Amino acid sequence: MTAVRVPAVAGLFYPAEAVKLKQDIQYLLRHAEAHDVKPKALIVPHAGYIYSGAIAATAYACLNSVASVIRRVVLLGPAHRVAVQGLALPTVDAFETPLGRVKLDTDLVRTIAHLPQVTVNSDVHVLEHSLEVQLPFLQSVLDEFTLLPLAVGMVTADAVAEVLELVWGEEETLIVISSDLSHYLPYPVAQIKDADTVRSILQLKQLAHHDQACGGIPINGLILAAQRHRLTPKLLDLRNSGDTAGSRDQVVGYAAIALSAGGDCDVN
Repeated sequence: MTAVRVPAVAGLFYPAEAVKLKQDIQYLLRHAEAHDVKPKALIVPHAGYIYSGAIAATAYACLNSVASVIRRVVLLGPAHRVAVQGLALPTVDAFETPLGRVKLDTDLVRTIAHLPQVTVNSDVHVLEHSLEVQLPFLQSVLDEFTLLPLAVGMVTADAVAEVLELVWGEEETLIVISSDLSHYLPYPVAQIKDADTVRSILQLKQLAHHDQACGGIPINGLILAAQRHRLTPKLLDLRNSGDTAGSRDQVVGYAAIALSAGGDCDVN
């Protein structure tokens, strides 16, 4: 019998009805700004689609040119609800969304299972939204693929980079880091802080402070891996909830960044 992680935020962060969800995602993808990149890795926000969906779509629209070869997605996001040491795997065989099921990549699970920083913790995944909200987009732009979902807790960037190195693969493997930027700052303050955070990422410099991005640890791990593999980051979109659907008194920042092989760092 297949063990399935059922959706926790369908109907809250995104539509629970499959037809409506497909329509919303296709609308966002159609209206996303086009960028000529072939990503090996993406940094994508994870708020409700009304807030960050347009920014996320800018990242996922970039996969059009490489979608036919991607067969594996390594998805890392911060653990928001349950404290955990290391990087937590789920105990299930598949993740489900209104658009269907995505099977876990058992080969990749076995590849990293021996690492001391990798744990198995079902509680971490039950209500975690940072991974879940990426799946409908991935299901919409890719053909059939398998998934390695990792909820990232208290761990070093080096330990994250070690995991990424083992599952890096070739063109068939896409790395996705799920992260928002600053939280609940006034609009003009958030713009300055988020611009500084993005500048660091584009220069492949480690984020120094946890409040720069809730997914700062997996981002820092990706930065180390990107340095090793000579990836080039490109900013695709940078906005906040005050630009989309929220007030400007307290906003949450969102960036979409693609990291690709070759080229020069985009530090603008």
